[in-house]
Amino acid sequence: MGMTAFITKFYPYYNAHLPPKKNDQLTIALLAPCVGFLLVIVLGLAFKDTVVKIFANSPELPKYYYWLFPFGFGYTIFMVLDAYSWQLHKAVLSNFLKEVAFRGFVTVLILLTAFHLITEFETFIGFYSFIYLVLVLYLLLYFHRRNLLHFSFQRSIVTRRFKKKIIALLAFVWSGGLMFSLASVIDTIFIAAILPNGMGAAGVFTFGQYIASLVQAPQRAVIAASTGPLSQAWREKDLEKLKKVYHRSSINLLLFSCAMFTLVWLNFEDGVKTFHLQSAYLDAKWVFFYFGLTRIVDMGTGVNAQIITTSTKWRFDFITGLILLGLMLPLNFFLTKSIGLLGPAIAALISFTIYNAIRYVYLLRKFKMQPFNYKTLYAILLTAGCFVIAYFPFRNVTGLHWMIIRSLVFLTPFAMATIKLQLSPDLLPVWETVKKRLRLG
Repeated sequence: MGMTAFITKFYPYYNAHLPPKKNDQLTIALLAPCVGFLLVIVLGLAFKDTVVKIFANSPELPKYYYWLFPFGFGYTIFMVLDAYSWQLHKAVLSNFLKEVAFRGFVTVLILLTAFHLITEFETFIGFYSFIYLVLVLYLLLYFHRRNLLHFSFQRSIVTRRFKKKIIALLAFVWSGGLMFSLASVIDTIFIAAILPNGMGAAGVFTFGQYIASLVQAPQRAVIAASTGPLSQAWREKDLEKLKKVYHRSSINLLLFSCAMFTLVWLNFEDGVKTFHLQSAYLDAKWVFFYFGLTRIVDMGTGVNAQIITTSTKWRFDFITGLILLGLMLPLNFFLTKSIGLLGPAIAALISFTIYNAIRYVYLLRKFKMQPFNYKTLYAILLTAGCFVIAYFPFRNVTGLHWMIIRSLVFLTPFAMATIKLQLSPDLLPVWETVKKRLRLG
């Protein structure tokens, strides 16, 4: 319901003008999604039969339908507390819970299932649906113990003063967020509804998506780290600082995404066979390919979304959300019907490329800023060259040791050239520290 944007945009005002015990921002930010979720439950129960009919190709859906509610509620509240953590300078903790702890819990569940300690898939789904609620409980206890958790049910002077601006922001951000979220999941929905054996096809597709998410691992951390400096730069009208953050986020994320994408692509088939995964997952290889390219495009264009949303032109975020949804819906439908499993992945690549291109042109024309320079081209050419070196000599050998060798053959020249060419200004200080620690010179 736009609560994360509400916290990010207005926290400085609440924090500056109210004592902690009279600060009602967190109360509003948590109560609003709770009320909204009650509406979701009512609508979900009322239209259950309709949803089940739409996904007739997915007979498992009715069995696990009700588990969607605790998962959705936990995720929603966690994202609110995540935004609150950023403002309290606890982004490292929330990112750890989101990126590491969540995956850790899932891995434990998979292992328990593999060793037959969890024997029913419904039990697996039940535990899975409560993971975010466990993370929410941990964050609340963490804030409480450090005296950072305060609830006030009396409307504050800040809320009264900025009421109209808050409502306007929430309306735009919620609408834009809804469209972006719908665009992000519409592919899986179409696969489950259109393709034969919808749930099975969706499982293979989701596997490719999940592996592609490795490519964007640092993106949320970069966003969390850049939001504060961007807001401050806009307040100070410091365009040079904005350009610096824009460029650095672009080259750093591009280097990481290209490296991670190539490592996974080099070892995808070998990994499925070596770790004895279901052979059906081999069909997810090209799903990963197109989604991986989508992640590279999205990350390589830097923190354009955060630059826009922290500026006075944040309404443009809503407009681009409309455009993205307008592209995703028809492309997903027609490409899924005509191509099958790869359709939504190709649709995502096309849609997100256009989506980011529009943001790129907008920032270039409006503020004369863009994230690219000659180092961008060097990064792409370097990735391609190192891929060729690592792929062709080892393309016909399999096994864990060959996966390690293949990865090292790619990573070693990639890392050395990145440092030598000084592609990332943020990598050099790290490298100098490593050299001193290892006494390399």
